[in-house]
Amino acid sequence: MSAIQSCALPQHALLGKYTLNGSYTDCYATDIDRPVSHAEYVEAFYTGAVFKLERLLLAWFISRPSTDTEAKELATGARDAFAAWTVEGRSIDQLLLCDVSGRTRSWLMVEPMNATSTRLYFGSAVVPKTDKTSGQKRMGFPFNALLGFHKLYSRILLGAARSRLARQPER
Repeated sequence: MSAIQSCALPQHALLGKYTLNGSYTDCYATDIDRPVSHAEYVEAFYTGAVFKLERLLLAWFISRPSTDTEAKELATGARDAFAAWTVEGRSIDQLLLCDVSGRTRSWLMVEPMNATSTRLYFGSAVVPKTDKTSGQKRMGFPFNALLGFHKLYSRILLGAARSRLARQPER
């Protein structure tokens, strides 16, 4: 698996609890032909050129600036908040973040495949709103309108992190 593939969440994924409560979840994976630590992956993901554009937009539109140093601190566990997210869960190979609205989650995981390759995972969850009148859970128009873009953007982000890691020497 070298291309970005949509796949099922691994059984032990921190994001998995959102598949049980009616939330939208997705999971993408790709392999890289070298060992990659979780901290390396998180840092590469959040400091790459594609994500830096998102960070710039967050700084401009919702006053949530962030730096590469903060991304590295998030990656190493020295920080529990970054840009528009806070850490909801963390393990040696996973990170689950919740956005400031409480409606979306971002999840990153690494899985060694053998001594010379690693699988990189990236997934998201969107928690539905409860309609105050009917009590029904709904995703809403913005979610439905942007879902196609979200899926494409998720693949782009994961691919960018993979490319960045492939160019870096092993740590």
